[in-house]
Amino acid sequence: MENANPTIRPLSELPTRRAKTAPKRYEPGSLIFSAMPKTDYSADPFDIPSSPSSTSSISSDNEPEPIDEQEIYDLIATISDPEHPLSLGSLGVVNLPDISIKTLGKSLQIVTVEITPTITHCSLATLIGLGIRVRLEQALPPRFRVDVRCKEGSHSTGDQVNKQLGDKERVAAACENAQLNGVLRKMMETCD
Repeated sequence: MENANPTIRPLSELPTRRAKTAPKRYEPGSLIFSAMPKTDYSADPFDIPSSPSSTSSISSDNEPEPIDEQEIYDLIATISDPEHPLSLGSLGVVNLPDISIKTLGKSLQIVTVEITPTITHCSLATLIGLGIRVRLEQALPPRFRVDVRCKEGSHSTGDQVNKQLGDKERVAAACENAQLNGVLRKMMETCD
């Protein structure tokens, strides 16, 4: 799988469920008021609704909210590439069809993300995989386990990259490294 000149996809063409928003325009002097939340004072904060629908929604709060591949993609597609000023989604490093979620047992789920580096000898594939793993581990509930790997045939040393990304001790040691932490923070700046 050769990808020497990756196709850069515009953000508007990436699959997402997020609502398209227009850029905000601020009037002079209104910046302070736009940062303050609007409060509705008409409702009584001590009024407890007694309708049957309100009690059923309380009991359903104990059920875990389902998370699908599209939500995983939305979490990681906006991560910045450490080498280029573009997102991993627009470079095609992460793709929706390369994300899968498998349920193990009653509540444990494994999220598998297969990355496609822009070139087969990409020296930053491990760092990109680490960034995806960190982002998902921070954003997902504890019932999820994260498995990030290079897509088969997409990297010349894919087995070594996969071994590093799958080793919990190596990942933990990398996350404690101050320099790597700085690079990861920079990659995550573009995430919502």
